Amino acid sequence: MRTGNDFFSRGPAGPRIPQLEVEVGANPVQVEVGEFDEAIEVVEDAAENPCLNHRCKKGKVCEVDDTNTPMCVCQDPSSCPAAEGEFEHICGNDNKTYDSSCHFFATKCALEGTKKGHKLHLDYIGSCKLIEPCLDNELTEFPLRMRDWLKNVLVTLYARDEDNNLLTEKQKLRVKKIYENEKRLEAGDHSLDLLARDFQKNYNMYIFPVHWQFGQLDQHPADGYLTHSELAPLRAPLIPMEHCTTRFFEECDADKDKYIALEEWAACFGIKEQDVDKDLVI
Repeated sequence: MRTGNDFFSRGPAGPRIPQLEVEVGANPVQVEVGEFDEAIEVVEDAAENPCLNHRCKKGKVCEVDDTNTPMCVCQDPSSCPAAEGEFEHICGNDNKTYDSSCHFFATKCALEGTKKGHKLHLDYIGSCKLIEPCLDNELTEFPLRMRDWLKNVLVTLYARDEDNNLLTEKQKLRVKKIYENEKRLEAGDHSLDLLARDFQKNYNMYIFPVHWQFGQLDQHPADGYLTHSELAPLRAPLIPMEHCTTRFFEECDADKDKYIALEEWAACFGIKEQDVDKDLVI
């Protein structure tokens, strides 16, 4: 059984941070026309292919009708590329393992408009497995590690950011104060007691990271509330390693309305009500 510290563990290189990936579909190797005799530049006319600039949500693909008008239709799961390995597997909340996110969203699209389709959500990344129940004492430990991890993610991004590609100018100004603070707890494998004491002593260092993560998730739309789908980028990779993830986010929704407001999110991480500030969600 993996312990709750697995996701937030750190090696000599510092805290684990989200991998910065090339945009899906982008070719990281740019080949100059004429560099190779075989390289031929092909420019597709959007007028000939209306789907060229037509975007569809996950699970759907673009097709043209009889009038050459682009429209989004459900993708056939059998048309999804074969998974390259188990790392691409997805576990749905129906406790079924899907070969990839493509297979999952295509299946969900096919069920659109049905009760089963409405209830089907991506649960976590990886094959379905037994997730141990989260005990009360373990639940209280979760935000201690998560707060420390968020702070160190921001500090690492700040240290690596030269061209404002990782953080905006406003974000960098906020993180700079944390980065340069001599009292900052350096990244490491700290005990829960030390994390709790540091939060009490250096409380102000944790306020912005908690707000920042909320802003990173609140995107579709940015309305001051987190939905199940907006939480997915954080919770889906977290669940297999942190078995308290689901219970933690469920209990964050204090009024049980299926939305997590900024005030509820902040309270979950121990941020005082008077320190909740929508202007910090940059």
